[in-house]
Amino acid sequence: MSDEQIPATPLTVLLVCTGNICRSAMGEGLGRSYLRGLLGDAASDVRLVSAGTRAVTGSPMHPRSALVISGFGGDPEGFVARQLEPGMVAEADLVLTLTRDHRRTVLELAPRALARTFTLREAAALLGALEDRPPEGEGFTGRARGLVAALAAARPGRRGDEGDDIADPIGRSLEGHEEVGQAVADALLPVLAALISLHPEVDGAVEPGPVRIAAHVDRSGGHPAPDGAVDGDGSLPAALDHRSAGPGRARRAFGAFGRRRRPASS
Repeated sequence: MSDEQIPATPLTVLLVCTGNICRSAMGEGLGRSYLRGLLGDAASDVRLVSAGTRAVTGSPMHPRSALVISGFGGDPEGFVARQLEPGMVAEADLVLTLTRDHRRTVLELAPRALARTFTLREAAALLGALEDRPPEGEGFTGRARGLVAALAAARPGRRGDEGDDIADPIGRSLEGHEEVGQAVADALLPVLAALISLHPEVDGAVEPGPVRIAAHVDRSGGHPAPDGAVDGDGSLPAALDHRSAGPGRARRAFGAFGRRRRPASS
């Protein structure tokens, strides 16, 4: 590990949707696995959590969302939905909401959090507006907070619209949950990659590869599916039946993630 000292308080990223059983839950499960994959034990330096504006408090992840995230390589196990509280916003260094309405709700709870609160797609888009220079701040947490401040500074030049919203998959098919999970992954992983690139454990910039659901898995294991997660004929779609796949049979999405080192200075 680098000699650089990392503050004892981890960087806190808060994901917010409505029920906290689909969109933000998928983001938490996928993001935590991504952080562990690239940072190992140092993943504890980033605290990725989620909550809902009208949470189904105490519930596990929706079974279809859980299947989708497992297919992406994330981990849905042990998830419990939480109701959004003002204190959660106050302690977060970055708040990522799934829609503009969620962002408004967050700011009604904590108006001073404006500079730290973005829709997920808004934050991902603003990354492209930043100049290619290291953010200000000391240590990993300080630089990460500097990156959040840079996103806020870039926001006045961007006009948001309905494209910033990621729709709720409740009531939709497995394919609908997969579509939403893909949208969450496509926006969240570049934001996490930008933060991880500032960590002393990572030698250079992180570039997430394309994330796709696991495919070509063996469905012969006979494991029962969670309630509501099956097709009309009672079977799981091949792309989602990750539980019956033996070692090496399911293509794990995290195999597509990687690091890109910055060229050495001449």
